[in-house]
Amino acid sequence: MLAAAPASRLLRFDNFELDLRAGELRKSGVKLRLQGQPIQVLAVLLNCAGELVTREELRAQVWTAETFVDFDHSLHNAIARIRETLGDSAEAPRYIETLPRRGYRFIGTVERVETPEPAPVAPAEEAATPPAPSAKSKSGIVSSSILFIVVALAALTAVIATVRRGAASVPVVRSIAVLPMDNFSGDPSQEYFVDGMTDQLITDLAQFGSLRVISRTSVMRYKGTKKGLPEIARELNVDGIIEGSVTRSGQRVRITAQLLYGPTDKHLWAQSYERDLGDVLALQNEVAQAIAQQVRVQVTPQLQARLRSARPVNPEAYEAYLRGRFFLSNQFTMAQPLNEAKTFFEEAIRKDPGFALAYSGLADSYLYLAIFRQVSPELAHERAEEALRHASALDDNIGEIHDTLAVLSWRYSWDWDGVERELNQAIALAPSYICANEDRAEYLAFRGRRSEAEAELAKSMDLDSSASSGLTELGVYYQLRDFDRLVEAGRRRIAVNPNEWLEHFYLGVGYEGTGKRLEAISEYQKAVELSGGDQDATAALAHAYAGIGKRAETQKILRDLEEKSKSAYVSPYLTATLYASLGDKDRAFQWMEKAYVEKSLELSWNIKADLRIENLRSDPRYHNLLRRVGLDD
Repeated sequence: MLAAAPASRLLRFDNFELDLRAGELRKSGVKLRLQGQPIQVLAVLLNCAGELVTREELRAQVWTAETFVDFDHSLHNAIARIRETLGDSAEAPRYIETLPRRGYRFIGTVERVETPEPAPVAPAEEAATPPAPSAKSKSGIVSSSILFIVVALAALTAVIATVRRGAASVPVVRSIAVLPMDNFSGDPSQEYFVDGMTDQLITDLAQFGSLRVISRTSVMRYKGTKKGLPEIARELNVDGIIEGSVTRSGQRVRITAQLLYGPTDKHLWAQSYERDLGDVLALQNEVAQAIAQQVRVQVTPQLQARLRSARPVNPEAYEAYLRGRFFLSNQFTMAQPLNEAKTFFEEAIRKDPGFALAYSGLADSYLYLAIFRQVSPELAHERAEEALRHASALDDNIGEIHDTLAVLSWRYSWDWDGVERELNQAIALAPSYICANEDRAEYLAFRGRRSEAEAELAKSMDLDSSASSGLTELGVYYQLRDFDRLVEAGRRRIAVNPNEWLEHFYLGVGYEGTGKRLEAISEYQKAVELSGGDQDATAALAHAYAGIGKRAETQKILRDLEEKSKSAYVSPYLTATLYASLGDKDRAFQWMEKAYVEKSLELSWNIKADLRIENLRSDPRYHNLLRRVGLDD
């Protein structure tokens, strides 16, 4: 049995200090991120320094009876987190020694800082014991029975009240953030796999309509953070936080997840799940359903059926898919990562032709390759449409498929009714799917529906406070031609992401729209440099040069693009903007017609907002083009 711990507020060892009253671990005065069960386990071990603390004793002191957990894995997770925070290891322990199948021992030297004992309270005067009656009358027996019933009813009432108070004390969770899971595989090369599991859990939880789920890009910045959970919950404005770990051993995968009430770091639930790698989709769905049950989210029968119908997937195909998503999620504006993503999605499809998510990923990679002018729109549309047709045939209930269909309908097909229909379907299937919310905000701005666009933008930024949402904000203000707010948003984004070229590009547009051409040129130059010579950024720079009378620079950029078009794809729309910048409207409209025929993605994005074609808008040929595109409203 554990000995009673001395009354100490502070427990010190080496340059660490555990404040028992505040529940904080500090290193050289700096607060470390260790809360919940791990810090409780550490407190027990420190209080019993040098002694064996058995697993049973830890369970009795830390894991309360009303908390449902997989104790073995929860304890393993707590010890691992303590060792990670202290820089300790199981193989060569400096602080925590494992005694196999028995428990743990703290082997460091602990200094106890005693606190004053509270003043003793005088014991209450004992009540006199009434003398026992020599005999009980019949009325006495009745009175005793009535008294017994009254006491029993009072006790029952107290129990019910206690239960009700306990139920009422369970925090309500209406919003949730899944922090990046820890890699417990012992192999750093599996980080992509663990990040992919985090991403998929977020995607699965996003399907629960009444639960607000923070986006992947918002939570990934907390990977390896030392911030406390209350601080993270406050920054993300969430009630619940999911922490967990992924352990992969051969063809087996184990997920250990725990749900905590963020504002108070209160532990609510924990469990571990293990499956073969081929059943990983079912494993992820099982975890998502368990979390939804814990936060009492209403799940429709249709969604339950979808989650339970996850098919097995070829393990090698799933790995290739996760690698593809890694490149697509993290570096979608650059050519090489996009081509890497496409290659991995193609590999996943070869390994498992029935894997719907791989087709969806392939469609996304082709779409982004076309948006950043790495392939022609015609090729991208053909390949993306084919991939989406396969994906829909395999599983039409995946929100990201409908989101990609919406973007394809906007940027290539010009099917405006189809855009809204697919966006609405994507959000209906996954209400917290951030990409669909962001795309819808930009599309509403493109159609000039300002109040709806700003409402959707606010919703997307509530789910995602990362650079991705910042780009959406820039896109919305660009489409609304709100150049003052574009400047404000661009400055904010560059303060956070100074090396992202799109932020500099849109800030340049904002400056140009507010008449600050020299500032615009500076930003466009940075965008050209950071993007490695992106055509859009280069054409914007050429337009700004023409605006301050440097026509020679504009003409040189035009000649360079025309020369480049002999060996690589160059957007005819961007060529049209250069002729417009030089005042040659006839040549500009000739190239605009070519952009119309090939269904240029730049045309569908820029036709209503672009400053580079400002001098074409009064021409009847421009209004004729709008009519043919279906935007003459």
